[in-house]
This record gives sequence, C-alpha cells and structure tokens, in this order.
Amino acid sequence: MNTLYFNYALEVEQAGSISQAAQNLYMAQPNLSKAIKDLEQELGFAIFKRNSNGVKVTEKGDEFLYYAKKMVEQLTEMEKIAEREVKENASYKISIPRGSYIANGFASFVSELDMSGGMEITINETNALKTISNVTDRGYNMGIIRYQIADEDFYNTCLKNNRLEQEMIWEFEYVLVMSKNHPLATKQDLRVEDLKNYVKITHGDIDIPHARHYEQSEKKGALAPKKTIYIYERGSQFDLLANVPDTYMWVSPIPNSYLERNNLVQRACTTEKNRYRDVLIYRQDYKLGEYDKLFQKKIYGSKVEVASTKYD
Repeated sequence: MNTLYFNYALEVEQAGSISQAAQNLYMAQPNLSKAIKDLEQELGFAIFKRNSNGVKVTEKGDEFLYYAKKMVEQLTEMEKIAEREVKENASYKISIPRGSYIANGFASFVSELDMSGGMEITINETNALKTISNVTDRGYNMGIIRYQIADEDFYNTCLKNNRLEQEMIWEFEYVLVMSKNHPLATKQDLRVEDLKNYVKITHGDIDIPHARHYEQSEKKGALAPKKTIYIYERGSQFDLLANVPDTYMWVSPIPNSYLERNNLVQRACTTEKNRYRDVLIYRQDYKLGEYDKLFQKKIYGSKVEVASTKYD
C-alpha cells in the first residue's frame, strides 16, 4: 500500500473537496481522483462520498483517516531520526560558559575529530539561561551551565520544566586572576576588601537571578568597585589582565598553560557565597553519540587537570 496516498486522503479530508486538495498538493485533479479511487479499491471500502459540494467522509473512512494520520506522524518521526543522524555526522553545536578549563577541553575535543569529510562546529560562549534555550529550542547537541549554589533550586526546576538531563562536572570556588605584576599578586591571605582600589573586569552579559542581585548589592555597598570594565569576549580578558596590571577578575580555576602564556597568576580570595557549579545538560530524548562521549571525556579530563593545580 502506497503510504503517499495516505497524505492525499488526509489533504482531501482537510480541504473538503478533491479539486481544492489537488491545488493544495500542486497536482492535476484527475491524478488525485485516480489515486483516491485506487486507495479505496485496495482498502475495499469508500473513504469519501462525492456530492455537488465536494466530498464527505464515510464512517469507515473516518476510522481509516484516524489511523492514517497516526501512521503519517510516525513516518515523519522516523524520517527525523534519519535526518538527525545525518546532521550529527555533519555538524556539532555546543553552548558553554566562559571558562578556560572548558575552552581547553573543547579545543582538545576538536583536535581529535576527523573533519576530512567536511564538518561544521559551532561553539557559543554565553550565560546559563541562553544555554538552556540553545539546547531546548535551537538544536544544540549539549551545553554546560554555570550557576551559584544558592540558585540550585531555580536551575533544577528550569531543567526539569524543559525536560533536560543534567550531569555535574565540577563544584568549585571562584579565584582571582591577575597579572604577575599586580600589587596583590604576592599578598598573603587575600580578602575581598583588598580589591576596592583596583579595576574589576567582568563579563557584561551574565544573566542569572542571583548574579543580578549580587551586582546590584555590590554597587550599593561600601566596597563597591569604583572601576569596572565590562567585556563580552573571553580573549579580551587575557589581554587586559596581562597589559593593565591594576586589573583583576573573578574566574573558575584556569589551566597553568593559560596563566604562563599570559603572565598571570590565580589566587584564592576569602569572600561570601563563592561556590559555583558547572553542569552538563542535554535533552531527555537525545541519544548520546560518539562525539558527545568524546566531548564529555575531554571536559572531565581538563577539569581533573585544573582541579589538581595548587594556588595560594
């Protein structure tokens, strides 16, 4: 039985006439009429009753069209599976926060891909809410979100509502990164109060509830940074930190190779509410493939390397 005829019959039902359905399907009316008659002959009963006003669905035809619609929907879903397999072989899309150990892991991941047959890779460094949207609605294979532990309930609810799986990568404290020539580079027992006379660098598009609250309260407080540089590109932060010795930045721990390359140091600093979590997310209906498993391996490997780094 030609399942294409199912689509023809469903279009006739929707249009209410064979002539209108033929126009909608961009085919000649006699050809559509013949296809419907052939289908009815094969089924052994009439799907439609013809009249001067068009067509009317018969009792058996109504039952047939119900199952035909279900079958067409299932066939469409099967075709989507095949399309996803083709797309997975031709492209890979990841959404991540701005974190050097993550970027390091991603670079290692890409270095092991065989791109000789052609492949497109997309990486979007952005905030947690945008990453959730990328994975849920924009066809991204996987994502990593970063949030403060205080916001855990908010994000658990958000991930559940969007039917996303989550796997924790790392729970850590932010550290300070600055030039080796920074006045505080060798100071012992750094505290947040020590930063008040220096220039803070921060990403300008962080969009999480607690972060907004923290920045607002920080600006109102006595220790509010009087000098702040907002950036939107991770590469810019290293240029500024390396060349403007009075700048500093709160970051997730950075690989030693990045520090040495840019003449930087990272230091622990005592401050409140400084626990963060990086979480890998993907759709519940998403089947992990070889690329995904390799990406996970490289990110976890980079995390282990950085987590073992000693800093004061």
